[in-house]
Amino acid sequence: MLKGEEGIMRGSCLCGRVKYLIQGAPRQVVGCHCTQCRKSSGHYVAATQVENQHLQIDGQPNITWFQSSATARRGFCKNCGSQLFWARLDSAHTSVMAGTIDGGTGLRMDRQLHPETKGDYYSLPDIEIVDQSSLKKGQ
Repeated sequence: MLKGEEGIMRGSCLCGRVKYLIQGAPRQVVGCHCTQCRKSSGHYVAATQVENQHLQIDGQPNITWFQSSATARRGFCKNCGSQLFWARLDSAHTSVMAGTIDGGTGLRMDRQLHPETKGDYYSLPDIEIVDQSSLKKGQ
């Protein structure tokens, strides 16, 4: 957690037009090597997750939400292109790209998804591989 603000994390896009605040403890970081995550980020995605009620987003008009599948959407800054959020359409949780959080987080990437579609230019991190279906909402 950020020093001086117990239980609060802040983050933003590259240009600063979208800022957010997370209250409470988010989930540990999960890495995803699926083709969609690699195409949208340029590498694999590393994201934490928080209940929507604990995520405050400032600069909503600067977010473009792209429906990347029949069940999920991705939120990007429409000015600088930073990938910030991923959410299932029916979920009370939003995944937040870990690299957009300001300062220290105390979080660790402890699981990863879809190693079978990872890029051939990198090695998998030495962490547990899980099936996406094993992640319950909020985990």
